[in-house]
Formats: sequence, structure tokens, C-alpha cells
Amino acid sequence: MSRDDRPLRCRPGAPHNERIPMTALVIDLNADLGEGFGRWSLTDDERLLSVVTSANVACGFHAGDPSTMRRVCELAAERGVRIGAQVSYRDLAGFGRRSMDVPRRELADEIAYQIGALEVFARAAGARVAYVKPHGALYNRTVHDAEQAAAVVEGTLLAGGERRLPVLGLPGSRLHEAAAAAGLPVVPEAFADRAYTARGTLVPRTEPGAVVEDPDEVVARSLSMAVERVVTAATGERVAVPARSLCLHGDTPGAAGLAERVRRELVAAGVALEAFA
Repeated sequence: MSRDDRPLRCRPGAPHNERIPMTALVIDLNADLGEGFGRWSLTDDERLLSVVTSANVACGFHAGDPSTMRRVCELAAERGVRIGAQVSYRDLAGFGRRSMDVPRRELADEIAYQIGALEVFARAAGARVAYVKPHGALYNRTVHDAEQAAAVVEGTLLAGGERRLPVLGLPGSRLHEAAAAAGLPVVPEAFADRAYTARGTLVPRTEPGAVVEDPDEVVARSLSMAVERVVTAATGERVAVPARSLCLHGDTPGAAGLAERVRRELVAAGVALEAFA
């Protein structure tokens, strides 16, 4: 790895709510990691942790178990990768991709529980949980559901205490509205391998073409979102995506190799890779 391609760190002492101008070619690369359970493993955590600057670690509700969480936190800390709590509905059987009607207080408690569990292993590895990101159905639900969004924010506040944990999510979502109103930093995110609607939301996975599978297209979209801050919607419109972080899904075939390619192309285009938290 060349000097210019090393993972970049946040500026020492930079506050969590520091904003880098969107005109600067700076992006964070995040991936969902630790998505296994017991002997079953889904993501190539070790290889992906050599690519990303932020790791969304499954906290046991859609995937992940204590040993997996500990191992991923140790690897992330060794490599200077920021650790994020990827919180979910309690849905191991459905991989967290089934929407659920969970009462606000109960969901808030479950969010706090997941963050707290990951914090134990992050601390043991010499790091801390640096941010929170919902997973799957919860992520999509909090784009438009104010009640569920408020529960995620309440749980984040409960687990974070005096620490104001940044919330990673879709720009313009109800989740970001609730987080900002509560004084939590918000971090806008884009997806390299997901199709977008003309409104800037993700095409539901139940619809054809929701996941972009062509590696060349994934790379091209990554460059477009990082450099131009736009993406082409499934219906052809050019949609603004003011993202500070770019998600590379780790649960698709060949994900690690594709992530390495995206990183190389971004660096070659003059984009600095830097964690937001």
C-alpha cells in the first residue's frame, strides 16, 4: 500500500459535529461488518477492514454475536477504523429486513441495549463506539416514520450519555430531523450499490433492480457521488446526494474485491478517504 493510499484519520481533537465543505473531495467509506452468527459467517470482515474507514458492526439483533462483535472491534481498533453500532429490529430470522411495529419506548430501550453491548467490546479493544447507524428495515422506516425515528434518537441519547454520538443516515430523513433537533450530529450517507428514486430515497429491495450488481456501474456511481455529489435515479433523473459517507455493502458476492476497486478509483480521482467521527 502506497503512502497516498493509506487510510486517513480524522484531525486530532476534531469535534464530532465538524463539517467538511461539500466542495472538498473527502469521503468516508463504511461497510456493514460482523454479520455472522456462531459458525455462520457472511462478511469478509478482515479484508473489508483494510478498505473502509468506518465499520458498521452488527449488534446481535439482525446478526452478530458477542464473540464476533469482540473480534471485529479488535480488528477495527488495530487498523484505526471507526466503530459504529449498526442497530436493528429484533429480527435474526429475517436479517433485520422485515419492518416491525415496535412501541417507541421499547424500541428506544432496544437501541440503547445494542449500542451498550458493542461499547463493551469497543472499550476492551481500546476504542469507543463512534456513531450509530440503523440497519435494513429500521433504516428505511426511519426515513419517513417520525415515531420510529424518535425512538432511535432516544435510544442513542440513552446509550451515549454526555457523548453526542453522530447518526449516520439518509439525507433529509425523519431520522436526521429528529437527531438534529435533539442536538446529535447527523452524517448524510449514500449507497454505491443501491438504486435511487427521483426523490433521493432508496428503491425498495422488493423491486427489480434495487441492488446494483454490475461492478463497473458501482464504481462509476461511487465516483459520481463522491466527486459530483449526484447519482442517476432508476428513472433517469440526476439526483443530488450531499453525502459525507459512502456505504459499500459487505453481504454481496465479491464485496471485498469490489470495495478495494472502489477505494483505488476514488484515490486515483483525488478523493481523500477520511472517517467522519
